[in-house]
Amino acid sequence: PLRFISKFRTFVKHEAEKNKSKWKTMGPAKVAVPSPNDFLQKHSKEPKLAPRKKEQDGKKEPALSVPGRTYRPVIRIKKNFININALAVIKGVPKKPRHFCVDSRQGDKYLLEPSGLVPKYIKKKDYGVTPKYVTQRNEEIRREEEEREAKVVEELKKRAMKHLSDEEKTSILQALKKKWEELNREFQCLPVLTDTRYKKMHKAEVEMKLKQLEHDIEALEKHKWIYIANE
Repeated sequence: PLRFISKFRTFVKHEAEKNKSKWKTMGPAKVAVPSPNDFLQKHSKEPKLAPRKKEQDGKKEPALSVPGRTYRPVIRIKKNFININALAVIKGVPKKPRHFCVDSRQGDKYLLEPSGLVPKYIKKKDYGVTPKYVTQRNEEIRREEEEREAKVVEELKKRAMKHLSDEEKTSILQALKKKWEELNREFQCLPVLTDTRYKKMHKAEVEMKLKQLEHDIEALEKHKWIYIANE
């Protein structure tokens, strides 16, 4: 098949030749050549002083014998540095001895204070004091617990729950422990060989009662407030 040829080919070529400049990338074709007389001379770029004014009629102005207003005479005071230094030493505060730590047989020593061996932290005023944020958090926790207990008491009052007193709680605990001792003694007296169905059922029943008593005793000892439903 014949190759495709655009009908705008001649127009594009004409436009490209029309806008093309011969010196577009290489500069103008003709450049002005500098004159040989305009060469760089020595010291021509150094700053030059203003021309000196000529004296009028060849006479010099007499020097002024009176000093100007801005004149400040230099006053030299002789100081006795030996006496000044001696007085400074006499009146000065004596330097405190610096504590060193020697850690080798050759006498290598270093300052003791910045080494970290001096217990400076425990001598602070706030050492051992509970931080404010900890006390504040403990106070918030205590307040939340009190509010929770108050809510629980209100709920229990609504449900008509009875609160066990300390005497009742102690008596119940003693009775439960006494019952547990009796069942434990009975469990210890059971035969070792459980070959019949009745023996297995009796042993399982005693074990279940012991576990229930242990659970009740643990619940009574663990919780401070005990509530029971009114019958």
